[in-house]
Amino acid sequence: MISDTILKNQLKFNLEKTDFNLGKKYEGKVRDNYLLGDKRVIITTDRISAFDRVLCTLPFKGQVLNQTAAFWFDKTKHIAANHIISVPDPNAVVAKECKPYPVEMVVRGYLTGVTTTSAWYNYENGVRNFCGNILPEGMRKNQKFEKPIITPSTKAEKGAHDISIGKEHLLENDIIDEDAYNEMEKTALKLFDFGAKFCAKNNLILVDTKYEFGEVNGELTLMDEIHTPDSSRFWIKDTYEKLFREGKEPEKLDKEYVRTWLADKGFRGDGAIPKIPDEVKVEAARRYIKAYEMITGREFKAEEGDVLGRIKNNLQIYLELNF
Repeated sequence: MISDTILKNQLKFNLEKTDFNLGKKYEGKVRDNYLLGDKRVIITTDRISAFDRVLCTLPFKGQVLNQTAAFWFDKTKHIAANHIISVPDPNAVVAKECKPYPVEMVVRGYLTGVTTTSAWYNYENGVRNFCGNILPEGMRKNQKFEKPIITPSTKAEKGAHDISIGKEHLLENDIIDEDAYNEMEKTALKLFDFGAKFCAKNNLILVDTKYEFGEVNGELTLMDEIHTPDSSRFWIKDTYEKLFREGKEPEKLDKEYVRTWLADKGFRGDGAIPKIPDEVKVEAARRYIKAYEMITGREFKAEEGDVLGRIKNNLQIYLELNF
């Protein structure tokens, strides 16, 4: 595990943005995308977003996300085709250009969350039909559902809020074709089942996650990221039952730590973002790295220093050899 001293020292090298001359640029909440014909270069920055707002940067966060996603894309290619072509840098991938579907498939295994789109927030406020899923009375926060549920969400632009909606609404408003939706739903449940079982072997609970799909030559293609600490919630498995019985929060290894810190300050996405102190950034980074190591069984290796310069150099070498 990387020391807190290295994490603190890396704060001054955090990758906030890129501005490479690689083609048309699209900047998402966390990733900078450069379009190159039928391919795109995707650079995962150290930006962290929550409540659909970009908050700050965390040491090595982009590398954690990129390497975690690359790990899962490889592990799940027998379930779904994905967009990965190459990983030329710890923070970057070269991917197939996909025609994205306008819906995120959110799979939830537990009743939890602090955002206004979360299952627990809605349940606590009296909602029992959540995106077409009828939830029983008497459930408690962080309780496991009888079986995972799907709560589709619109894909908001940077700065806008995602909206959780049901399958019926999506089809009635012609947001997506029914056959495409059904294939996404089936694939999302298979991916979640695989991920949950894999994580359980490593003392983790895959609590919930989101999947983004697109189309390449008519084939459903998994894109963006998969089972990362940004797109998913992870809890420590062997302490969950005891903490749940005691009415305590589970041990978390994802950005829920930052969401909860902000929520405790009264911030849920609107208004000024509270200043996040360095000690919170370092602790969040530590949890991201621990999640990577527990998920993959690999030691997280990162070098303190200039992330931007390294990416620029590695991409230059890759593009000269492959384009």
